[in-house]
Amino acid sequence: MEDATIGIWGVPLAILAGAIRVSTPFIFVSLGETITERSGRINLGLEGTLVFGAMTAYAIDVMTSSPWLGVLAAMATGAIFGAVHGWICKWPKVNDIAIGIAMMQFGLGLAFFLGKPFIQPAAPHLPSIPFGFWSRLAPVRAALDVNALFLIGIVLAILLWWAFRNTRIGLILRVVGDSTDAARAMGIHPDRVRLIATAAGGSLAAVGGAYLSLYYPGSWNERISSGQGLMAVALVIFARWNPIGCFLAALLFGGAGALGPALQSVGVTEGYYLFYAAPYVLTLVILIATSSPTRSLVGAPGALSLTK
Repeated sequence: MEDATIGIWGVPLAILAGAIRVSTPFIFVSLGETITERSGRINLGLEGTLVFGAMTAYAIDVMTSSPWLGVLAAMATGAIFGAVHGWICKWPKVNDIAIGIAMMQFGLGLAFFLGKPFIQPAAPHLPSIPFGFWSRLAPVRAALDVNALFLIGIVLAILLWWAFRNTRIGLILRVVGDSTDAARAMGIHPDRVRLIATAAGGSLAAVGGAYLSLYYPGSWNERISSGQGLMAVALVIFARWNPIGCFLAALLFGGAGALGPALQSVGVTEGYYLFYAAPYVLTLVILIATSSPTRSLVGAPGALSLTK
């Protein structure tokens, strides 16, 4: 009876709940890729990092019964993946795109190989905060049941936005990202900065994977990711390398991903499954809309290039 009293409001509530749940991995992966690209490097291997982070977090959680320890372990493995990517890409004539694809396949394969023993065991989930405690309606309580990582993502987006503009580290990152020669003239080591930035980006991407396995959907399997790591690259471009823009764009992607389940929840039985493709369609639209052979992207780091 509680669901019936919601009526048509069940759709926006389901979209809100889905946006919060689905957007969280996008938030962390896109913020990580923003750090990396701000330094003048692109990392297409984050899909593999995300999946390996999901496996690592779940495995550690199963063995220790501590989901937060699983998140920390995922961060460590993500940093290692990012550091390897950054170290390889510092060599002359190395193509960032090719290395990223290779690291993605390596991460996926290694996760599937090492994660087989952890497909069946159950593990404790990350905690959530019941912001809907005031309501007697189950759909409202479910929509406002927010995972702690989502809140951490909000704080992280604001801190990164502030740090890029107001700290020495942010200034160094922007200088390296805009001009390698200018950075060297200032006594900055661009390769070192980019390696650290790529490692930091990989660490955050792995947190997005930990969320997938430890909260939503909350299990480990070989189909846990639906390309969030790759779509996050388009999301960063759409957000113009702005951390707060990444957070808002992640909510948009999350809401698009929640359209299908929201329609299904109110009894739409035909055609709703087409809306499951909404995030991928949105990715294509963004890439097409932001592509131009005659002008550069506003806000793009000057040293950022798809080829080296």
